[in-house]
Parts: sequence; structure tokens; C-alpha cells
Amino acid sequence: MQNKAPRVRHVNNPKLETIKPGYKGNKLVNNQFANGDELYIPDFSNVIRWKLSPNPQKEEKKADEFTPPVVKGNSFIHAPEDMIVWLGHATFLIRIKGITFLTDPLLYDLPLIKRRVGLPCEPEELTNIDFILLSHAHRDHLDTRSIKTVCRNNPHLKTLAPLQAGPLIRSASKHLPYQEAGWYQRYDIVPGELEIYFVPASHWHRRGLLDMNKVLWGGFVIKTKEQTLYFAGDTGFNGHFEEIADVFGPMDICLMPVGAYKPSFLMQKSHLNPHEAVRAYNILRGGTFIPMHYGTFDLSDEPASEPVRLLEQIAATGLMSGLKIPAIGEPVMLRNLA
Repeated sequence: MQNKAPRVRHVNNPKLETIKPGYKGNKLVNNQFANGDELYIPDFSNVIRWKLSPNPQKEEKKADEFTPPVVKGNSFIHAPEDMIVWLGHATFLIRIKGITFLTDPLLYDLPLIKRRVGLPCEPEELTNIDFILLSHAHRDHLDTRSIKTVCRNNPHLKTLAPLQAGPLIRSASKHLPYQEAGWYQRYDIVPGELEIYFVPASHWHRRGLLDMNKVLWGGFVIKTKEQTLYFAGDTGFNGHFEEIADVFGPMDICLMPVGAYKPSFLMQKSHLNPHEAVRAYNILRGGTFIPMHYGTFDLSDEPASEPVRLLEQIAATGLMSGLKIPAIGEPVMLRNLA
């Protein structure tokens, strides 16, 4: 018997504008989202291999007590200036044109994994938030407890999310307004002098036993007349960086993941290492480079301080400019990044 040909179709949100000419929408193969044209299903035998393999940096990692510094306080929440404030992992408070966004809010411990470093303020103090940006639905990026907290303290909150994330958002809050987008689509519920687009990433989805690649993943581009900001979400290195650069032009500010990259046989198709992140930033013709996805949780084999150390070494060679490594809770003013 011949194997059946896979069922292939392309989907997007038909109510939203797609800005890439000729783009048909996100490819589904047998109802699973693909990475561009390729269906990627992680080989979970690699997880077993990881657990059974010795870490060559075990002793170095054990001795490494690095945690990102924290600037305590909540004054940034009520400040009028446009700014970026890292809150650990992939969570940023971003205020642009007076509109405040919170990316991938993760304000508590993960199941079985505790935060290595705290927040600058209590989660309940995060008020005046207009939008949550959700890049994908892995539990360290879409955390239902964190969403519930932010919703409770921000009654006018809305969420910008990827395709098929709605049921998970509803499980966190039955009444939270949200809009889903596919790659290269522009959200249309954002007021003011800015535009927000959902853009490709090279990743995958799974939260349960039967939901492999059922929810899309990606990053965000926020454009104003003065600046373009890119939030990468979680991603491996792939050709989508060239595509994003072709569609949007240079990125003034790049919020780039730089951690959870070892062992490479497990992580390479999902996460960037620092060298890959810089390579992507250069493809994007980036201005300011702000790292994320390091130091907050112990998710992989590299020592905690290694991502920052490698970034500083790369910057010293002249292979990148614009590296800025803020403390958790330290405001980075957008007017200084123009």
C-alpha cells in the first residue's frame, strides 16, 4: 500500500491584512503548523539522550553563581516616558507612544523549576498594561497564572497572539479580549501611531500529549515613524531573518534570545546561541541589541553566565555594535536608542 499524501493547506486570520506580497498564509501539514514549508516534530528521544549524557561543563555550571542584577522598585510602571524594562526570561515591559505592552509574561516559578532571580516589584504591581504580546504557547512563555494576575490588575487589557492560541488564553481568562494573527499579518486592534505585526520564528508547539504544533509560534515587529522594534520570541537560526529584513528593513531595537542552547543536538532547532543571535541581529541590520531568555531559569547545560560573557566577547571583536545588557527592572529609554 502506498502512504497517503499529507494533507496540506495554508491558513491566516482572514480579517487581518497580510503585508508580504504573495504570502499564502501559514502552512499546515496534517493540521500541524510547519516552520515555513517544513514540518518540524522534535525527536523526544533526544530528551532521553540529554538526561543520560554527561554535561562536559557540569562542574563549571555548578560553580557558576551568576544571576542577572535586579533594580528594585516599581516607578517604571507609572513613568510617562517610552521605555523597555526587562523583567527576566522573555518578559519585557515595553512602552511606545504611550501604549504599554507586556511580552510573554512569566512572573512566577515554572512547574518543577524555580526562578533563580526575582522581579523588581510584586506581580500585582504591574498595572497600566494595555496589551499582552504572546509569542507562542510553551509554558515558559504562556503562563496562565501570570496572565490571570495581569488581567486582574488591568481591566482594559487585550492580548495579541498567534493563530489557535485562543483556547489557551480563554483557559487563563474567560473575558480577556484577544486577536490572533499569522505570520506577516498586522493586528488591527492597536490604537495610536504604531503598527504591530506577527512575524516568523523557527520553533514548535507542545503543551500536552495530543497538541503537537497545534498553536503557531513567532515574534513581533512594532513600528512607529521613528523606530522599529523586533521581539524574537523563541527561535532557532533559519532563513526567516532574511525574510523579515526584506519585508521590514533595518531593526532599530532587537530583543534577542541568547540562552538555553546546550546541548546543541537538543536545542539547536529551537533556540539561538549567542553567536547565532548576533548573526541574526546583523542580518536584521540591528541597532540596539538587548538579550533575553537567560539567567532567570535553569533550562539547559550551559553555565548561567556564559551567554553574557560570550556576547561581551563578540562585541569586543567588533562583530556587533549596540550591545546593551540591562539589569532586571532597569529602564532603557527609547529616546536614547534613536
